[in-house]
Amino acid sequence: MVITLRLSIVLVFGLVLGTPAVASAATYPTLSVQRVVASGLETPWGLAFLPDGSALVSERDTGVIKRIDPSGRAGSNVTTLGRISGVVPEGEGGLLGIAVATPKGSSTPVLFAYLTSRTDNRVVRIPLLDGGKRLGAQKTIFTGIPKQTYHNGGRLLIGADETLYIATGDAGDPQLAQDRTSLAGKVLRVDFNGRPAAGNPSAGSPVFTSGHRNVQGLALDSKGRVWASEFGERDADELNLLVPGGNYGWPEVEGRGQGSRFINPKTVWSPTSTASPSGIAIKNDVVYVASLRGERLWQVPIKGDTARKAKSWDIGDAGRLRSIGVAPDGSLWVITSNTDGRGDPRPSDDKIIRLYAR
Repeated sequence: MVITLRLSIVLVFGLVLGTPAVASAATYPTLSVQRVVASGLETPWGLAFLPDGSALVSERDTGVIKRIDPSGRAGSNVTTLGRISGVVPEGEGGLLGIAVATPKGSSTPVLFAYLTSRTDNRVVRIPLLDGGKRLGAQKTIFTGIPKQTYHNGGRLLIGADETLYIATGDAGDPQLAQDRTSLAGKVLRVDFNGRPAAGNPSAGSPVFTSGHRNVQGLALDSKGRVWASEFGERDADELNLLVPGGNYGWPEVEGRGQGSRFINPKTVWSPTSTASPSGIAIKNDVVYVASLRGERLWQVPIKGDTARKAKSWDIGDAGRLRSIGVAPDGSLWVITSNTDGRGDPRPSDDKIIRLYAR
C-alpha cells in the first residue's frame, strides 16, 4: 500500500548548532516517504537487516524478535521469530538494541541482542537458522552493565574486525559515567564472544569511551569512525564523534564549552525538547537522527571532523521516532515509538516508514 505524506523541511536557526554552521543544498539530500513497510508493532526498539533485504525488529516490552518482509503488505508481512529469554521489561528497560553479522568462516548469521534482565543489562548471541527465519540457542556473552528503570542505553553496532560496540546509560547515577570501574555511562567495544576487543584504549578493558549520560544511537561513517547520539538532561542533546579513550564530560558538563579535559560534541540540540535523539544512521556521510520528543528526523552532513548545521524533516504525523537504519537497497527505515508509554499512539502504531534520500 502506497501512502502519501506531506513533507515539509524546516531549517532551525539558533536552536540547533553545528560546526561550522554552513548550509548547502548539495549537502542535504531531499527525503521522500515511499510507504509504511510494517504496522501493528508493540514498543519496537532495535532494527537490523539480513542479506536478503528483510529486517529484524526487537520489541522492548514483549521480548520478541519479529521479521519484516519488505516486499509484503504492511500488516501481513510481519512474522515472529521467537522470544529472547531472560528479558525483564521495566520503564526504559527490556529488549533493546540488536545487530546482525556473519562471523568469518561461517555461513550462519548471528543475532546480537541487548536486554535488561532481573539483575543487569547484558548482551546475548543467537544464531539465525533457516536463512534467518528461526532463532537458535541463546548464549550470554556479556553481563554486569548496571540497570535502572531509565538510562539503560542499549544500542549495538557491528564494527571492523568482528567487534561489537555496546552503548550503555548511566543507570540513573550520573557519577558512574566518570567511574572507571563501572560499565555504566560508557561505550564498550568487545569481540563477538564478549571479550575486550584487541586495540582498546586500556588492554583487558571493554571501555572504549566514557562520560556519557545515555547513548541510544551508534553508526559508522565512510572512514569507519563511530558517531553517537546522546540524551542531555537540561542544556543540550549531543551528537559525538567517538575517539578511543575519549571522555565526553557527563555529569561534569553538558553540551559545549568542555575545555581541554573533555571532548566537545560536534552538534548540539538545545533545548533538549528539540530532539531527544535516539537511533542514528549514516548514509553518504550524512547522519540521520531519529528524535523522540522532537518527533522529527534530523540530517547532519559531516565532513572530516566537522558537522554542518542540523536540519529537520517533518515526515508527517509519525510521532516519536526511535530507530533508523539503512536497508540493503539504500532506503532508510524509520521506526516510530508511540506505544512506549510516553507517546500518543496513532492508528496501526507502531510503524516502520520507508524513506528515500536523493
